[in-house]
Amino acid sequence: MKTSTLPALRVKPELREAAERALRPNETLSKLMESSLESFIAHRAAEDDFIARGLRAADTARQTNRYVSASDVLAKLDERIATAKRK
Repeated sequence: MKTSTLPALRVKPELREAAERALRPNETLSKLMESSLESFIAHRAAEDDFIARGLRAADTARQTNRYVSASDVLAKLDERIATAKRK
C-alpha cells in the first residue's frame, strides 16, 4: 500500500521546540506527529461511541419510562470499587 502525506503544519516556534524536547531517543518529529494523530483519532472515535451510547440510553429511558437514580448508580460504583480493592 502506498503512503500519503498530510498537509504541512505551520506552528509557532515555541510549539516546535516543545515537540522536539518531547522526542524519545531515535524518534523523529514525523513519527511523533504520526503517533499523536493516531492516538487522537482513537480518542475521538471512543468519545463519539460514548456519546452515541449515552444518547441511545436516553432514548430508551424516555421510551420505556425507566430511569436509574444517580444514587443507585453511585452505590453500584462504590460496590465495584470496594470489590476491586479487596482483590
